Amino acid sequence: MAEEALSQEDIRRKTGLVLAEMRKVVVGQEEVLEHLLVALLCEGHVLLEGVPGTGKTLMVKLLARCLDLRFNRVQFTPDLMPSDVIGTNVFDLQRSEFRLAKGPIFTDILLADEINRAPAKTQSALLECMEERQVTIDGMRHPVGEFFSTFATQNPVEYEGTYPLPEAQLDRFFLKVLVDYPSAEEEDQILLAVDKGFDSRRLEDVSVARVATREDLVQLKKRVRQIRVDEPIRRYIRDVVRATRESPALLMGGGPRASIHLLGASKAMAALRDRDFATPDDVKSMAYPVLRHRIVLRPDAELEGLTHDQVVKRVIDEVKVPR
Repeated sequence: MAEEALSQEDIRRKTGLVLAEMRKVVVGQEEVLEHLLVALLCEGHVLLEGVPGTGKTLMVKLLARCLDLRFNRVQFTPDLMPSDVIGTNVFDLQRSEFRLAKGPIFTDILLADEINRAPAKTQSALLECMEERQVTIDGMRHPVGEFFSTFATQNPVEYEGTYPLPEAQLDRFFLKVLVDYPSAEEEDQILLAVDKGFDSRRLEDVSVARVATREDLVQLKKRVRQIRVDEPIRRYIRDVVRATRESPALLMGGGPRASIHLLGASKAMAALRDRDFATPDDVKSMAYPVLRHRIVLRPDAELEGLTHDQVVKRVIDEVKVPR
């Protein structure tokens, strides 16, 4: 049975079912949906950036529903305290002892909504959990579970009253995914669905099935780790990341963690594309979400109007592709 669970056919079928169920509700955003699943298969965290109303919360909620994972959402605000996220010890008068009142971080998928609206102290409450999948409360360590992943959202245009995430915290995110406006045709489909009664606040009324179990997810993760990455592809990953450190447009390029994450993301994308080996195309497609939040533009590059993705594209164009 274990061998069957790890077959290439299994990962193709299971991931295909998850994406198909999410497409029942989400119109467009094909690349975003794939990237969310890639991060989950690699046990990574995701920073979702997009203007309000583009379905960021909905997509994460659907992902948890399709995989039968627990889901909690926290609205980050300037007055949010670390204990509001991780929990605290409270005194039980009946038992005359302290007991742990767990915060919303004790879940499988945590949606940190508008994470950049909370001060650094509250943002940092996530750091230990994102790295070690545990929290420390009054000196005691509490595991949150092997499936824990943070999906954080932020608004790219409304900066008043926000606290930008420092580079060290950004580097903890496996991917930064950009959620753009829908096309005119996609917006027509959204309006038609709402006109017919769809309400994203009542997902229980939508026939979205749980198409994979928690055990399935464990097996899928194992299968992704077994995807073959030949030496030329590993060198290509190394060269792409190292090229960001030498780019004249950048103050800071990707570090070793960027290389590791690009390797994992390329494996997962190969699996989604029904292959048991990674190719340069997998590396190219995943370089953008892996690198865009890890590089820092020089002031003169910003004045020229260069974006992070444009710099990543320059790097990819300059690095020799293995045959």
